[in-house]
Amino acid sequence: MDLSRQYAETLDAQDPIGHYRACFYIPDTELVYFDGNSLGRLPLATRERLREAIDREWGRDLIRGWDTWIDLARTVGDLLATSVLHVSPGEVVLSDSTSVNLYKLAAAALDARPGRRVIVTDDDNFPTDRYVLEGLAATHDLELRVVATDIDEGVDPDRVAAALDDDVALVCLSHVAYRSSAIADMVAITTAAHRVGALTLWDLCHSAGSVRVPLREAGADLAVGCTYKYLNAGPGAPAFLFVREDLQRELGQPIWGWFGRRDQFAMAPSYEPAESIDRFLVGTPPVLGGYAALEGARITAEAGLDALVAKGAQLTQYAIRLQQEWLGTSLTLASPADPGRRGSHVAFRAPEAWQICQALKAAGVIPDFRTPQRLRIGLAPLYTRFVDVHEGMTRLRDVVESGTYARFPAQLGRVT
Repeated sequence: MDLSRQYAETLDAQDPIGHYRACFYIPDTELVYFDGNSLGRLPLATRERLREAIDREWGRDLIRGWDTWIDLARTVGDLLATSVLHVSPGEVVLSDSTSVNLYKLAAAALDARPGRRVIVTDDDNFPTDRYVLEGLAATHDLELRVVATDIDEGVDPDRVAAALDDDVALVCLSHVAYRSSAIADMVAITTAAHRVGALTLWDLCHSAGSVRVPLREAGADLAVGCTYKYLNAGPGAPAFLFVREDLQRELGQPIWGWFGRRDQFAMAPSYEPAESIDRFLVGTPPVLGGYAALEGARITAEAGLDALVAKGAQLTQYAIRLQQEWLGTSLTLASPADPGRRGSHVAFRAPEAWQICQALKAAGVIPDFRTPQRLRIGLAPLYTRFVDVHEGMTRLRDVVESGTYARFPAQLGRVT
């Protein structure tokens, strides 16, 4: 393998979506950003769109802005549906946070399976997902059945299937593992869940905009996801939820708000749910965050998911090859080796991973750390170059070989 910087520059010159980097605000060209899987960069179009929304729509139009804002959640949802998730318009809506959406859909699923007493998840699911499910199980006196998972290789469909029986109401898992980037077999797991009459709820936070999400192929029932990672909608941006069309009238969400009511401006004395995906809305939508989500989704749609997935696989594979050649005795791969089973981030294992992470930040590289002993490298294909990977891995090699990471305290502190 050619380990030169010139090789990386050649890959960038051949990159069919490399020009999208110019669509983002990148003030520090020396900084290597390896954390786009936690917070995406700021699109230039978003900055301009928010300025317009603040100065004209809010500043001048005032309450008249609602003529435009009222349909924003559906507008963004439809764009995500067609360009990112490959489902139908009317099956996705922008709403609340991922955790709140997970609660709404999980509670709705449990109500739709009365008499069943079990929720299935895995022990490597993202913590907030497990906490929400734990709370629902405690509130409704249900069993939370937790499947053991290899944190590097991801959810095993056979283990999930073995945990299923006729008492299972809901199976809730992450499609792409937050730690290792391992992709779960959504089709096999959903099929197994449906075989026993259970519903499925998928967390797409590390999937949306980075991998193909086979909701339609799997016949998946429900899903949630965020917009601030690969979709670049900014910190605190609203999340989205998916409900398969034929389930929308069957499911009743637990939070009855006026935006989820049929004919909301009739101001009726009692609640009657909308017949569409709108029934899963609650209160006033976040307009500024909605515009940011819209612009982020537009860039993703324009670049094309197939191109993003292909480049993401190339970037992570390149990082792994450099790690193997330069750091194979110091760091080990903690993600699936097969790029078809991996999203757009990769994890490396080292006893000193926390210290190495801090030393890298001091060296102008921003990765992140996850327990236990994982250095996580996020490579967002819209703006990450191959030369960025080469430079970042070069600095990582320098940090490890020089031992400068030992200057940093061997304690977690606050993980961000």
